[in-house]
Amino acid sequence: TCCFAAKPTPAAAVASEPGQDQDLDDEGGVLSAANGADATPSTRKKRRARKGKRSAAALQQEAAEEEARRKAEEEEAAAKKKKAEEESRAASLDLDEVMAVSPVGLGRRSRQLFDEVWRKFSRLGQMSSASATEALAEAEQAVLSRGGPMCEFTVPGAQDTTVLVVGATSRIGRIVVRKLMLRGYNVKALVRRDDAEVIDMLPRSVDIAVGDVGDPLAVQSAVSGCSKIIYCATARSTITGDLNRVDNQGVRNVSKAFQDYYNEMAQLRAGKSSKSKLLIAKFKSAKSLKGWEVNQGSYFPNAYASGSSFDEGIDASFEFSEGGQAVFAGFVFTRGGYVEISKRLSLPLGSTLDRYDGLLLSVGGNGRSYVVILETGPLADTSQSKKYFARMTTKVGFCRVRVPFSAFRPRPGDGTQGATDPRNFELILEYIKALPTGQETDFILVSCTGSGIEPNRREQVLKAKKAGEDALRRSGLGYTIVRPGPLQEEPGGQRALIFDQGNRISQAISCADVADICVKALHDSTARNKSFDVCYEYVSEEGNELYELVAHLPDKANNYLTPALSVLEKNT
Repeated sequence: TCCFAAKPTPAAAVASEPGQDQDLDDEGGVLSAANGADATPSTRKKRRARKGKRSAAALQQEAAEEEARRKAEEEEAAAKKKKAEEESRAASLDLDEVMAVSPVGLGRRSRQLFDEVWRKFSRLGQMSSASATEALAEAEQAVLSRGGPMCEFTVPGAQDTTVLVVGATSRIGRIVVRKLMLRGYNVKALVRRDDAEVIDMLPRSVDIAVGDVGDPLAVQSAVSGCSKIIYCATARSTITGDLNRVDNQGVRNVSKAFQDYYNEMAQLRAGKSSKSKLLIAKFKSAKSLKGWEVNQGSYFPNAYASGSSFDEGIDASFEFSEGGQAVFAGFVFTRGGYVEISKRLSLPLGSTLDRYDGLLLSVGGNGRSYVVILETGPLADTSQSKKYFARMTTKVGFCRVRVPFSAFRPRPGDGTQGATDPRNFELILEYIKALPTGQETDFILVSCTGSGIEPNRREQVLKAKKAGEDALRRSGLGYTIVRPGPLQEEPGGQRALIFDQGNRISQAISCADVADICVKALHDSTARNKSFDVCYEYVSEEGNELYELVAHLPDKANNYLTPALSVLEKNT
């Protein structure tokens, strides 16, 4: 039987109340199975509507998050693409873009890399073998990673040698500095200014001394701690004052300061510098003339005794004048006649002349020529003695005359020169010293041949250069004087070189080749006490051939300087 009721019965009313509780519980997350079974259709519709609303909100949120992720990925991909394009563009710079880069910045960066790598190499000698191997591998890797060249030019013992480069910013000086550093030397540079432009020309590891070569105090400070000197400075103008200050007085100041520094170091060691001159005689008072005898004679005894028309008499004296000078004066009017002063000297105990290269005389002359005679042998037996002769020429006024032992010959000079020319003579003597010898050169001077200089200024330039060369020869230091032809800015080692003596060359030479000669001469025994001209190989004109046309090709693997200089004369 079916029964329909228009109004809810009390039981139905009671059942609807738990359904409302279910809706509340469902929102709160608690579900009652018993009550849900009794839920009404209207309640279920409301629940489905709320679920639909919640699903739409979740979808919108998910869509927003997906859009954000997509935008982030697109931005990241765009950034990576831009970076790759920049790296590709940097790796494929064309020539115009490279030239647009500052060359000063590139040079500074390259020097920094070189200095960094070189410091690592220089420390290897102070490490143990195990640590040295590790450091070597590290240094090699650093060099290779930067694409730099490996060092193949290191000179043994260079780390213990400090070279002062005077004129380090000159055309030759800048190349000399880098060649020295490449070979492991400690480099000190003397420059006139320390502004940014000058500093950028030199590597950071170079010790810079600021001063002018015309200032003795600045030069004295610069030479302190140095073992050798390369003088590349030259006057920038042809004004007589500049030429004398740089090319003449500058060389005098540097050589004197260097000699004084070695003497000071020797005194601290309670010894004597190997570069010090040996004092043989000093004429400072009338007492110092004691033992000196005045003798006279003739190269032609028969003519001297026959009383010929040329026998006009001989007279001479050696006295200490009122002006405080030792004066050897007189006249020789006899044909073949001569007068001499002599004294037998005994060297200080332990001193022998085999440690010396020659004699240095400080005299005030009148332009005449004189003959220096050395007599060797035991003092007790004069029959066993031997005499050696060498001619020297004086100037008007005081000068220092260098007479190398290699110039002495076991026979007298040409005594007939000017035999019929009656003349007076006067020679003021200050001192006689012996010049020390050595194996290596101490001072390298870059001079010039005069070729390529304008004719109207050549004479004054060469006069200053020659005065500086003479000052260096008389200093007692081991010297090497390089006279290059006209300088050119081009790579070195490309052409053969001619080494000559006699001021006859006229061809050019690159600055790099001159710098290489200076660096190689530092430890070359054949370069000591030699002056020479150098230029590119060429064929001489007919009638003006060189007596030694020997070309030497510069090669970094071989020392071309030794065979080139071995045939040249010393003390020239």
